[in-house]
Amino acid sequence: MSNKEVYLYGSSGHGKVIKEIANNSNVNVVAFVDDNPKSNILLNVPVFKTSQLEDVIDNKQFVISIGNNKIRKIISEKLSKISDAIIDTSAQISNFVTIGKGTVVMPSVVINPDTNIGAHVILNTGAIIEHDCKIGDFAHISPNATITGGVSVGEGTHIGAGAIVIPGIKIGKWVTVGAGAVIINDIPDYTTVVGNPGKIIKRKEKNG
Repeated sequence: MSNKEVYLYGSSGHGKVIKEIANNSNVNVVAFVDDNPKSNILLNVPVFKTSQLEDVIDNKQFVISIGNNKIRKIISEKLSKISDAIIDTSAQISNFVTIGKGTVVMPSVVINPDTNIGAHVILNTGAIIEHDCKIGDFAHISPNATITGGVSVGEGTHIGAGAIVIPGIKIGKWVTVGAGAVIINDIPDYTTVVGNPGKIIKRKEKNG
C-alpha cells in the first residue's frame, strides 16, 4: 500500500468495515465524508460534509465506502484522487493479479493468478475469484460467492452472496445475480438472474 492516509466517502455500515480493514493494514482513515451523515463521528473517526472540506478535498486520497455500485460510479467522477486498493491482511492474492484503485478486498478473499480486478470493486468477505478472471469496474462480488476460472464480469455487476459462476462464463455489465444462483450460461447486460440454474427474470433500463 503506497499511501498511508485515506478519506472514506460514505459513513455507512460498509464504511465501518473498510475502516477496520484499512487500520489492520496500517492505513490511517483520517475522516469520513458524507453529505447526509447520521452522526458527526463513526468508530472514533470524524464525519465531515463535502462543504467542510472544499479547500482540501481535491488533494486527499479517497476510497468510496458506499455499497451501491451506481452511486459509487457517480461519486468517483467527482473525486480527483483515488487511493490504491485497500486489502485485508487475511486475503490470499496471487502475485500475478492486478487490482485497480479504490477497490476493497475484504477478509478471507482468494484471488488466483492472471486475474484482473477493476477500479472501485468490492470483493466481499470470503469471495473466491479463480484464475484468468476479469472483474469490471464498480462490480460487487458478495460474501462467499465463487467465480471460477476464466469468467468475465462486466462493469457495475452485482454477484449475490453464495452465488456460483461456472468456468468460462461471460456476465454483462450492470447485471444483478441473485444470492445462491448458479450461473451456467452467459448473461447479457442489464438483466437480473436468479435460481439454479440461473434464469433471467428481469431486463433493466440502461439508466435504471
